[in-house]
Amino acid sequence: MQDSLKATIKKYALQNAIKYKGKANPGAVIGKVLAENPDLREKAREISKEIISVIKDINKLSLEKQGQKLQELAPELLEKKEEREEKDIFAFIAIREGQKVVTAFPPEPSKYPHIGHAKAIIVNYELAKRHNGTFYLRFEDTNPELAQDEFYKIHIDDYGWLGIKPDKVDYASGFMQEFYNYAEKIIKDNHAYVCSCKQEAIKENRKNGTECQCRYALPEKNLEKWHEMFKSRVGKYVLRLKGHMQSPNTALRDPVIFRVIDEPHPRQKKKYRVWPTYDFETSIMDGIEGVTHRLRSKEFELRNELQRLIQTMAGFKETKIYEFARFNLEGVESSGRIIREKVQKKQLIGWDDPSLTTLVALRRRGFLPEAIKNFVLSTGLTKTESVLTWDDLIAHNRRLLDAKCNRYFFVESPKEIRIENAPEQTCELKLHPEHKERGSRKFKTKDKFYVAEKDFKDFKDGKLYRLMDCLNFKKIKNKFIFDSLEYEKYKKQGDKIIHWLPVQKDLVKVEVLMPNKEIKKGLAEPMVRGLKVNEVVQFTRFGFCRLDEKKSDKLRFWYTHD
Repeated sequence: MQDSLKATIKKYALQNAIKYKGKANPGAVIGKVLAENPDLREKAREISKEIISVIKDINKLSLEKQGQKLQELAPELLEKKEEREEKDIFAFIAIREGQKVVTAFPPEPSKYPHIGHAKAIIVNYELAKRHNGTFYLRFEDTNPELAQDEFYKIHIDDYGWLGIKPDKVDYASGFMQEFYNYAEKIIKDNHAYVCSCKQEAIKENRKNGTECQCRYALPEKNLEKWHEMFKSRVGKYVLRLKGHMQSPNTALRDPVIFRVIDEPHPRQKKKYRVWPTYDFETSIMDGIEGVTHRLRSKEFELRNELQRLIQTMAGFKETKIYEFARFNLEGVESSGRIIREKVQKKQLIGWDDPSLTTLVALRRRGFLPEAIKNFVLSTGLTKTESVLTWDDLIAHNRRLLDAKCNRYFFVESPKEIRIENAPEQTCELKLHPEHKERGSRKFKTKDKFYVAEKDFKDFKDGKLYRLMDCLNFKKIKNKFIFDSLEYEKYKKQGDKIIHWLPVQKDLVKVEVLMPNKEIKKGLAEPMVRGLKVNEVVQFTRFGFCRLDEKKSDKLRFWYTHD
């Protein structure tokens, strides 16, 4: 491997180690290396092996020594003290002391919320709370063709898990009479008209910037037709806003603001059939709730001008809206329609499939709400698009889990070995390396052990290996021979430390569901029987896992990440 690439690996491994208390993580490092050298993606496997080798040496160094080496190799990667201080991502909004702040987050109850929803709700909630303001969770449920009963509770549960406590939960469908009142106001003010053109003609005229004859009817006639809409067949009439048909922003070209839909509504049943469109509903609701500031992803940017126009026509003060780059992770599906189709076709386990970033999926895998909050806030509120990866999110979660989770042994695809001449002993291993108060677990060992199949296949003749916190041994041809108990000898001569389990009857059968739906099977130490469902642990040298299900004959975990 060329020297320049080795230097790149080393500098990012040192940077990552310093960032996380002296312990670098291979996943985070390879992401940095490939971002700097994208043409090497095809050699990712080979590079990954080199990264693991480099990290093994770097993690043995003290934090001070790591800092010295990074200073020599790439001083620009050392964080300056002032850069480590938390930045106020809302500073650009320039809110004055004592200024009234009211924010809202308006999901549509048509799918499960994902990490993009998490960012939008967290930044709006945080902005309100930092200024002693008010935060509304508002369900934009005025399209009965999309709103579904099951999704209201799912959104509320997921946001509660994130730590969001709205001052009030509103349902737009509960404000229908207010929408009708404001519609009549703008009709009387000659800002809207009832159009009887066919849908295809409306679409073509808006495309060409051509006004239709319906636009010139008097307000009295439009009010009369408006009342007719409530009894008319679907598609006969729509209410359109008088915008600007020649505007370069096509959203302003006399958009439809009310239409007839005969589908039953999950909350209102068949009480209403004339429903407002998104732009009218959200503009009026912002006005009714007194929303002063809204933060949302920039796919809504073209709607701003129209929504502010509607607020002005209705007599409301304009809401200040700020956009940020659309938020999702690279290679992860977020389209509700596509996810729904894949679930129906059994291509996904469900909305909580481990490959997804829906909040139910992240929650079930073992991601912590604090990690999600820290992650989304760390991305800031810039409009510049950036590629976010699982590694970015995992880094925040790992930092929290590493301090929180107890360690246990899980041996995947166990292979039994006999270590000749191994002494009988009792090995005591800490549940957490930095928290002695959590206690430990003890193993009585003799000469028979289980090791992971992948470790078994890697054993080479004459090499010195160590069973973690137990003993040293060598492989001599087809035999395994006890060498010593001394850790210092292993440090000088050893090749690899591996986890293990003693061969005994009370070991626990374990299955781990991986993000790619592969199921890893093996044995775990007896103490895992005492874990509670939803508890996240670290299986040594395997990864963090969340206990999903306890059965009489086995435990089933979901893999969180390494």
